[in-house]
Amino acid sequence: MFDLGALQAAIEAHGPVARVVIAAHDGSSPREVGAAMLVWEGGQAGTIGGGALEWEALARARAMLASGGARVDRQALGPALGQCCGGAVTLWTEVYAGVPVAEAGIVARGPGEMPLAVSRVLARARGEGVVPGPGLVQGWLVEPAVEPKRALWIWGAGHVGRALVAVLAPLPGLAITWVDVAAERFPDVVPDGVTALPVAVPEAAVRLAPVEAEHLVLTYSHAVDLALCDALLRRGFASLGLIGSATKWARFRSRLAGLGHSAEAVARIDCPIGNPALGKHPQAIAVGVAAELLARRVTLRRKMKA
Repeated sequence: MFDLGALQAAIEAHGPVARVVIAAHDGSSPREVGAAMLVWEGGQAGTIGGGALEWEALARARAMLASGGARVDRQALGPALGQCCGGAVTLWTEVYAGVPVAEAGIVARGPGEMPLAVSRVLARARGEGVVPGPGLVQGWLVEPAVEPKRALWIWGAGHVGRALVAVLAPLPGLAITWVDVAAERFPDVVPDGVTALPVAVPEAAVRLAPVEAEHLVLTYSHAVDLALCDALLRRGFASLGLIGSATKWARFRSRLAGLGHSAEAVARIDCPIGNPALGKHPQAIAVGVAAELLARRVTLRRKMKA
């Protein structure tokens, strides 16, 4: 995603800023297409993967700050860089004194007249709301300026809830709503991008969640957990994870069936969450959950491209 806000803030703080983005790669690459860093005299934000590739890209970017402009470089990740990755990356470096205009939520630029293929991408974005992934289209770099956010609701601000938020909040593309029964249950500082929602009766807030939201239920009370699972099954969700043991899950299946939910509906709940092989430490649970969320995003993107 082309983070226009970050670029604007960097320009206001440092003057002209060079942006280096991975526009394409063949074989191995230290980062994915669209990964970018902002470069100014004496500093940078972001990374394209570190190492010799980034060091050379930084030097080129800083050399461009005075003159401006854009350039494209294709670099093999081989002996010339002291690396043995075996792939090649295409870097797009461009200097900005102001923020570019996004059309239909997309920033597209390149040499000469806009190719028909790029015009079609923009037309689909305007007419159908189809947001493309970042990449080169007939020599032009096309990047979404707005990334659709995945709505993630975390129910519970105890040890596991806090570990989850600490691990998940820095990840891009997540809009996290964090729910518990009282304001004092939350830490004094809630991470940026996280909305803390104190609600005396948590299940009453279920109606506020979009039906395409993903949920993680891990409150201080099994009774509250059960009420949330019941309400979410009635509301609808993209995914629902529940913290708990095999015994807890067996009891919940029985109780949810008694509340009128079919076995097929109840089976959509994932319990336990995370990777049990990593252990029960709150941070270990959080790491396992984060891995599952990232893997699910990759699967969804592959389905969208298919």
